[in-house]
Parts: sequence; structure tokens; C-alpha cells
Amino acid sequence: MPKERGLLLVMSGPSGVGKTSIVHELTRRFDAVFSVSATTRERSPSERDGVDYYFVSQEQFQRWIDEGRFLEYAQVFGRNCYGTPREPVERQLEQGKVVVLDVDVQGAANVKKEMPDAFSVFILPPSETELLRRLQERGREDLRAIARRFAEAQKEMEFAKSSGVYDAFVVNDDLFKAIDEVAALVKSRMGN
Repeated sequence: MPKERGLLLVMSGPSGVGKTSIVHELTRRFDAVFSVSATTRERSPSERDGVDYYFVSQEQFQRWIDEGRFLEYAQVFGRNCYGTPREPVERQLEQGKVVVLDVDVQGAANVKKEMPDAFSVFILPPSETELLRRLQERGREDLRAIARRFAEAQKEMEFAKSSGVYDAFVVNDDLFKAIDEVAALVKSRMGN
């Protein structure tokens, strides 16, 4: 008997909202596959090709664009390109797996065009003030970078709310509650 097709779960949210923690726990709970992106950036010594990213040249990345091999792709900060290869996602979905994509709002919009049955969830902060506090507390960046990330987050949230791309919005006021809420949404979408 053929396996039922899996679910493509598209997760988005601004920097500092806790999306990565939610994605890691969902991947564990659903024995899901986290989609590995392709990138043109240099590989760090701790990264493994095909595990952390598919590291490719600019020329190869452009070939993949021309051949329609990406579900979505983008150039980030004017330098490096990132994209979601279509074939591994399709293969995992055919095997009945939940496949998780962690992409920005533009990527999510492109994935929804390519795969309208994808289930997309946007993670929101409890408030903009709380998001700014979280960005500052991470201590990773200077004030200018934090201000840039915060302005970008405001644009992302506005786009997410007005675009019609997202099937659900979850507020991460409490991490464990947010994880449970997204997990319940996924189960409902899968018919479990």
C-alpha cells in the first residue's frame, strides 16, 4: 500500500522570536526532516556539506536556478545566495515524512506558489517591545545591527499578516506553550 504523502511545514518569524528552538523541538516530536539549504557562502570548519548546507559555487547555484531545482532562493545581504533544493523535499514528502523549512517571508511566499498545500506558520513575539528586548539580550550585535534587525522584523511581521501566505500565527510568549500550539496545528493538518 503506498504511503500517504507527508507534510511540508514552512516556519517563519523574525530574529529573536524563538523560531529555531521551536523548529528543533518539532523536528524531534514528529521525527521530521529539516530541509538542508544550498548556499554560495564559504563553509566554516565545523560545517559539513550535505548536512549543514549544500555548499555550491555561484555558477552551480545559477545553473540550479536555470534548471528550476529550487523551491525558493534568495540573495542575502547582497552577497551570498541561499535556496531550498526541490528534489530532497519532494523525495521526503513521497516517503510520508514531515519536512520542515525555516525560511523568511519572501521564501515562504515562493514556496506557497510552488507548493500550495504546504502548511505555513509564522511565529510572533508577544509584543514589539519584547522582541526588541530579546534582540538586545542576545548580546550578539551592536546597537546599529539590532536596530536594523528590529526594523526588518517589523516589515516581516507586517508582510506576514497582510500577505495571505501563512495558515497560522503563533505567539511565542512561553516557549513550551508555543511548541505545543504549533505541534497541535501540525497534527490537525495531518489529520491526526
